[in-house]
Amino acid sequence: SLVYDSFYYDLARGDIDIDSDTFGCMLVASSYVPNKGAHDRRNDVFGEVVATGYVSGGQICTLTIALDTTNHRIEISVVVPPWTGSTITSRGLVVYKRNGGASSADPLLYYVDFLSNITSTNSTFAFNLTTPFRIQN
Repeated sequence: SLVYDSFYYDLARGDIDIDSDTFGCMLVASSYVPNKGAHDRRNDVFGEVVATGYVSGGQICTLTIALDTTNHRIEISVVVPPWTGSTITSRGLVVYKRNGGASSADPLLYYVDFLSNITSTNSTFAFNLTTPFRIQN
């Protein structure tokens, strides 16, 4: 798993607002190899899942942000709704800001590696992201 370098830049410029922007979560196959430095927009992501019960671009997910003054960091958590009635095999998840236009305009935030394929067969594809990603001082 990784945070794309461009996320820090977009966040610092005010181009991403965790509290008010709309975010998407898209599933990718094992063929996608994330590049922390070079991938900055959704059009850089290849190997998106093509499956029953899955729409290109994934779905809207909810992000929350919290300040941890004890450990001097910001924690960003994501809630991903399940894909119901689906037949999907996925190796990872890409979180991005949905701007509502071309994929070249959608900034990437982070990639979650499932460490192995997760599969659903005419059922619910779901997983639980229990650990937020952290921006530490």
